[in-house]
Amino acid sequence: MPDRVPRVLLTDEGPMLVPGPVDIVLPDGRCVRSDRPVTALCTCRRSRRQPFCDTSHRRKARTGGEETDRARR
Repeated sequence: MPDRVPRVLLTDEGPMLVPGPVDIVLPDGRCVRSDRPVTALCTCRRSRRQPFCDTSHRRKARTGGEETDRARR
């Protein structure tokens, strides 16, 4: 039994941060391993590196169904 319960951090406008190393089971049953101390998992579905975050959420932000370019702010 682990000494600590793993903690997953959900961010408001970004990825889910998971302490690592971690094995991630994909919908098709494949398993992907990340040996990083903290792994950022994509929650916006814009990443080209699914299931990992590639910071695509920074380019566009959704607000009430419409998208705005966050770089202009």
